[in-house]
Amino acid sequence: MRALFRHTQSHRTERSPFLALVLVLSGCAVGPAFHAPTLANPARFVSAPQDAPPRWPSATWWRAFGSAPLDHFINEAEHHNFSIRVAAAELEAANANAEVAGAPLLPAVSATGNAQWQRIPHAGAAAGALATGNRTPSPFYGASAQISYMVDLWGKNRDALRQALADAQASRFNRDAVALTEITAVATTWFQILADRDALAIGVRNLAAATTLLAQLKAEFIAGTVDAVTVAQQSALVASERANIPVLRSQLRQETLSLGILIGRAPESLAIPQETIASLKVPHLMPGLPSSLLRRRPDIAQAQAQLIAANAGVRAAIASFFPSITLTGSANESSAALDTLLAPGSLLLNAAASASQPLFEGGRLTGHLAVSRAVYEEDVATYEKTVIRAFTDVETSLTALHYATIQERREAEAVREARRALAAVRAQLNAGIVDVSAVLTAEETLLGDENSYTQAELTRLDAAIHLYQALGGGWHRRPPIGRSGS
Repeated sequence: MRALFRHTQSHRTERSPFLALVLVLSGCAVGPAFHAPTLANPARFVSAPQDAPPRWPSATWWRAFGSAPLDHFINEAEHHNFSIRVAAAELEAANANAEVAGAPLLPAVSATGNAQWQRIPHAGAAAGALATGNRTPSPFYGASAQISYMVDLWGKNRDALRQALADAQASRFNRDAVALTEITAVATTWFQILADRDALAIGVRNLAAATTLLAQLKAEFIAGTVDAVTVAQQSALVASERANIPVLRSQLRQETLSLGILIGRAPESLAIPQETIASLKVPHLMPGLPSSLLRRRPDIAQAQAQLIAANAGVRAAIASFFPSITLTGSANESSAALDTLLAPGSLLLNAAASASQPLFEGGRLTGHLAVSRAVYEEDVATYEKTVIRAFTDVETSLTALHYATIQERREAEAVREARRALAAVRAQLNAGIVDVSAVLTAEETLLGDENSYTQAELTRLDAAIHLYQALGGGWHRRPPIGRSGS
């Protein structure tokens, strides 16, 4: 078949100088070349300390928190998370579409074969023999092959392939962005579960302390040392604390179910190990230059790939206005005997070239070009928004982590002061200066401060997680998509 194509091509170039010129010019292309939008990147992150060396996330950034269960859950999510699996399937489909888009750049070849039998009377047969059908079967064999090729004179098919390849790149970056988002969600959900556990434990202790104080006040009311209003106020507090317990249990259960969805596990098969939020570490993290962030965010790479695809779409739409040229060739073989089917004398070759020029399409081509240009402008805005949002995410996360660290430090101080106050009240109780109600009140204060401290720990952990996400989660961009030709 290659020989056939070379044979027919040689005849075309000898007989038609125009077709020879077509083959020479088949590398031409029309439309604007791709140039990434230029944005003014900030020189530094304002919320980051200026004298600290950069410390970007690693690919396994979650291990820095020192949580073995979190490591296990993220490993489960990487293999079973539904959103990641969907994104991976979309990537496979995009890669397959790229193969389809590349097909028009290659010749299309088809082949057919047939065999026929006819009954032919013997030579000299009598008329009576013909009437009785005295004939012998005679075979006849044939084969044919066709080849066609559309000359990509204006780069339409190449730009369609570039568009499909860029879409496949965008799908790959989307899969990475989805994976980062889902892994971040696993981490925040697990830390929320730990905080809910602590909150539930504190709530149970609060209820026990309030119930003990109510019993003491009722005894004092009977003795006439407190009034009914004080007892009623404490009864209302106990009822409020008791009503809060189901809410805390519900929150814990719902977060557990959310974790099951994220790791692709049904609730019945989800085992929650024991761990405390106090055992976790908040790792140190510091961004480098903002310009480096552009290579560390998969969503920025995805937005640029979509922009490259849109640019190729515009080029292909412009190329549709120009003539299209198709080259065809065929070879036909026929023989009355199978062993002579491929004999040189039975071969018939044909070659042809045809050209078509769109004259009136009812606005289809101009409308398609307008749509392609609008999509390109939309993708430009999306790219610029993604870049600006990336810088904003880092600044927001740095700010949140800074103030969450201050809040956690102050809440820890409040817990220490509440513990000292409780120790002092207990000493006064032993000395007979105060009654047990003062001790119980100090215990409630300590439990409240401990609950606030737990929430402050969670806030700081969440801020650190979102800073990891804002910095790309250790993602590095692979070699960039090749620029489209001019």
